[in-house]
Amino acid sequence: MHEDSLKDYRENRKTAFLVEQFERVREEEVKMLDLMSKDPSMKNLAEEELQSIKKQQEELVREMERIAKADVEEERFPNEVVLEVRAGAGGEEAALFAEELFLMYKRYAEMEGWSPRVLSESKSALHGYKEASMEIKGKDIFRKLRHETGVHRVQRIPQTEKSGRIHTSTASIVILPIRKKQKVKINPADIDIEFSRSGGAGGQNVNKVETAVRVIHRPTGIDVRCTSERSQKQNREKALAILEAKLEQAEAEKEMSRTTEARREQVKTADRSEKIRTYNFPQDRITDHRLKKSWSNISRVLEGDISTILTSFEEAETRN
Repeated sequence: MHEDSLKDYRENRKTAFLVEQFERVREEEVKMLDLMSKDPSMKNLAEEELQSIKKQQEELVREMERIAKADVEEERFPNEVVLEVRAGAGGEEAALFAEELFLMYKRYAEMEGWSPRVLSESKSALHGYKEASMEIKGKDIFRKLRHETGVHRVQRIPQTEKSGRIHTSTASIVILPIRKKQKVKINPADIDIEFSRSGGAGGQNVNKVETAVRVIHRPTGIDVRCTSERSQKQNREKALAILEAKLEQAEAEKEMSRTTEARREQVKTADRSEKIRTYNFPQDRITDHRLKKSWSNISRVLEGDISTILTSFEEAETRN
């Protein structure tokens, strides 16, 4: 094995112990070769041992390569995301729809055995969501949810509508992958950090200590608020990780907008400004405008049963 590759594996905590085993086996190989050169009568025995050593080396190399490949795949499709929802056009109805979407993804995450956790929420007068975010951890999570970013539209008669007119409202979803190695580095001089008391339930710690953190990135105006952790330090670290993910996504969207061909591949786009899906309640129909495909039973979908929709994207990518 080339020394540069060995160095990379040594620096990876997942493969470092395998490098140690590889080097011990390599030392045994040197000893056997030295034995053969000094004592020809031991040649047959040494050759048998060398074959065994070679097999051990090959197995160790394969395992290191497998782990490294899995790391690359996890970097591309990390197993941790932050899902953000924000009410769009439509006032209180938009906020109520935003809450429904938020709960839909939370239920789906629970069905998948993932670990969802609310990070922050801002409620409207009717207790819908003006905006909210949650952290979700689980295997294949970004791979499955990455196409959900965009504007979701609902068409229905709001509970507050007395004349029976159908209203159209929107809410936006953003899926932010949290990678172990973010490509964007934040200059500490570019951020402001504010601390406040966390709202809602939480006991004395929440009521008396300023654990909530808000991070503002001045060059872009992006701000992140995190209240889920019990300490100010943990909330600060979480908020900075989310900010890095947001900046990385902003860079990716800029790059995508420069490439007209990529813009035509609607299945692959992650532009949050696009209306990607419509939930039509009078017709009990959900339509994804990128796939040009529809499904029925909105109530079941909002209960978290979105696997059929997500699978359609996997099938479309396979065909492409």
